[in-house]
Amino acid sequence: METMFTPFASFGGGLLIGLGAVLLMLGLGRILGATGIMSGLVFADSRDEFSWRAAMVVGMILAPGLIFLVTGAMPELSVPVSPWMIVIGGVIVGFGASLGSGCTSGHGVCGLSRLSVRSIVAVPTFMFTAAITVYLIRHVFGA
Repeated sequence: METMFTPFASFGGGLLIGLGAVLLMLGLGRILGATGIMSGLVFADSRDEFSWRAAMVVGMILAPGLIFLVTGAMPELSVPVSPWMIVIGGVIVGFGASLGSGCTSGHGVCGLSRLSVRSIVAVPTFMFTAAITVYLIRHVFGA
């Protein structure tokens, strides 16, 4: 398995995510959590709640186009599983995010920076669970 990790791109991505979280908190008093944004988009209570969430989702969708305009290239996309596995994984992650009162981005980016006890417990739990899952899938089940 080949990695696409580069320190420059990772640093730049981290800065942009942090900047987005700070601007959303300063501008609207909201937490940058992808799952909360998506669920709030579907179940928005008001037009204002829908508008900022829709803008965030549109930005996430259009961002790769901006990368293409700046660099002239798009990274290769390889998804070695069936679409059904992606859907099932999405449902499981959505259920877990609901059960954990937030997703990895909300807890990891915003919760930890606010020293939220819930996030301080949630993030290591996410990491431990991910490590166990990778170990089981790769070394026990051989996928």
